[in-house]
Amino acid sequence: MTELLQQAGYTPVEKPNSAAILIVNTCGFIQPARQESIQVLNELAQRKKANQVLIAAGCMVELHHQMLRNAIPGIDSFISTRRWMDIPKVVEDTLAKASPQRTQRHSARAIDPLVEDSVLRAAQQGASAYLKIADGCRRACAFCSIPLIKGNAVSRPPEAILKDAEALQKMGVCEINLIAQDTTDYGHDLGIKNGLIYLLERLVERVPDIPWIRVLYTYPSPAIEHLVACMVQHPQILKYLDIPLQHAHPGVLRRMNRPHNVDWVHKTLQKMRGSLPELTLRTTFIVGYPGETQKEFQTLLDFVSDIRFDHLGAFVYSFEPGTPGAALGDPIPPEIKQQRLEILMELQKKISLQNNRRLVGKTLDVLIEGSGDGLAVGRTYRDAPEIDGLVFINQEMSIGKLYPIQITGAMPHDLIGKYSKSANAPVR
Repeated sequence: MTELLQQAGYTPVEKPNSAAILIVNTCGFIQPARQESIQVLNELAQRKKANQVLIAAGCMVELHHQMLRNAIPGIDSFISTRRWMDIPKVVEDTLAKASPQRTQRHSARAIDPLVEDSVLRAAQQGASAYLKIADGCRRACAFCSIPLIKGNAVSRPPEAILKDAEALQKMGVCEINLIAQDTTDYGHDLGIKNGLIYLLERLVERVPDIPWIRVLYTYPSPAIEHLVACMVQHPQILKYLDIPLQHAHPGVLRRMNRPHNVDWVHKTLQKMRGSLPELTLRTTFIVGYPGETQKEFQTLLDFVSDIRFDHLGAFVYSFEPGTPGAALGDPIPPEIKQQRLEILMELQKKISLQNNRRLVGKTLDVLIEGSGDGLAVGRTYRDAPEIDGLVFINQEMSIGKLYPIQITGAMPHDLIGKYSKSANAPVR
């Protein structure tokens, strides 16, 4: 949206007071995110000056635009997440006050081919970038509102993704993180067999100067075995598997409408580690799902103890009206949910520390993201941006470069290292 607005002649400003147009990109996925979106909209609506317009955009508009209309009269226009490409027209109409009714753009179409060649569908942060390859999801997980918000999975054309990747390469990006609600499902709607692998093989050919290509948000399906085989074949594709499993008890997984063959998951992960010992595993779990017994929760703890994930995120169950799981209610008390979350994360903290200690003495490439006051901070291939750990180095280094760093210390989630001067110069 920012790029489209800039193409239309609008200029971003740093502070709300300086703006003519205020746009809040809302999240509608879970209740805490919705509450944050409402809070920000309320604050801006209350402080809005006479010559300013306030536009609510994004996922919450898709599901709850009427509630937002009623709750925050100061909102001038709405644009849903599926129609982000209409933002210049919405802004133009709102500024012109072309209609006495507040604008709302809504369509079942998730991706508009007319804008694929005109905007970069990537978000750059320093030397890293997130590159979207699809939007929406055709899975039917009982707890998830994404299909209600985004609709069915729509894959971007391969050539459009490749062009974006080439643009990122020209910008000097060192790391591309491929994202979608389910990256392993890429290309299914386009009729491309093993679409993610097809895309990765094309990427390796087209952007040889980007050393790190990371795949996020993979569904637990046979497709992940093809992905790991691709990692073995192509060093550019980071040996990092992000596979949100959500739970480890078959009964809970059935109620979640998720793959529930836990024995297959267990054997597959062990097999992958056998063929790729340096593979880093990240997962995500939900605790307190309706009907989760203490025994089922203990099964989850035992599974985590056995697999010993490198990174693990966990959340308490959030009741979402309209989802298939809503019929189950929300019977587990909040204090039980929180207690289980803390027990799980304390277990993972110990596992993560033990895993990190095994890295002491090894030399790993580190992408430097910050430097100053005699220190530098960065990430290894084992750490995705924003969600995983960091490496702290007692020396200033060039931001956006890859350096060989010898790991000298370990913490539960982060590492300490020093520049390995005996190794080669920065990779990039």
